[in-house]
Amino acid sequence: MVLYRDFATQEELDAQYNLNMISPDAASWYEAFCERESEKVRSELYHRLDVPFGPTLAEHVDLYPAGDEAPVLIYVHSGFWCLRTSKEFGFVARGPASRGVATVVTNYALCPHVTIDEIVRQTRAAVAWVYRNAAGFGGDPGRIHVAGHSAGGHLVAMLLATDWEGEYGLPQDIIRGATAISGLFDLAPFPYTFLQPQIQLGWDQVLRDSPILHIPDSAPPLVVAYGENETGEFKRQSEEFFEAWRAKDLEGRRLVLPDKNHYDVIDGFLEADSPLCSAILEQMGLE
Repeated sequence: MVLYRDFATQEELDAQYNLNMISPDAASWYEAFCERESEKVRSELYHRLDVPFGPTLAEHVDLYPAGDEAPVLIYVHSGFWCLRTSKEFGFVARGPASRGVATVVTNYALCPHVTIDEIVRQTRAAVAWVYRNAAGFGGDPGRIHVAGHSAGGHLVAMLLATDWEGEYGLPQDIIRGATAISGLFDLAPFPYTFLQPQIQLGWDQVLRDSPILHIPDSAPPLVVAYGENETGEFKRQSEEFFEAWRAKDLEGRRLVLPDKNHYDVIDGFLEADSPLCSAILEQMGLE
């Protein structure tokens, strides 16, 4: 019996996706890194925390302005849809801020309190809020880019599949560029994994919320990035999504980050000249 692709047991799938089990030392490093570096960045940069974009307490953004008419990078955090908040990811503002980019870190409610459907909706609502309110924090609504890691990479891909005109009455090109880092683009394996008690995925959600099933006909440029030292499944997720993206003649770039694992793949946000941050800034026309 096969559960998913060539995986016959939950243990086999968990050996690809359960990162705390696979790399406990790297997981501990990541927790400490995110908290330490985010606090440090907030001591260095002007910021506004917990700015609401929706009716619930979870629906807020953290703003790191960068002057008048600044391009805007919206960052969507990781955590397998059931962990962490925007506060652990303030560090992603440092590299962009050094090049005059305003950063917005989104927050969202977590599973199992809400479904992935609802997290997708909240993330789309956050982008719509940024577009409508960018001028209030010095941002340019005509230069919005998005980036996200892991579950955040999944949410970035879902943003690119959004009918902005039909559902929000906004320009379809509201997002001018995107970066999905180590994203989860095919949700089909996750009902068979350690995550299922938290995310409670039904097959209707798998079909609705798997970005690889919803590649748009037109979209902004996309960078698909992942670490050289990630598991085979994380690499496959990115590679297959990138191939599907390019198969529709959409503009895209693959970025494999040498010697990086699933955790330290995003430390490049700290330095504007890192391979990751350089790729994002180049996409924004700033390199």
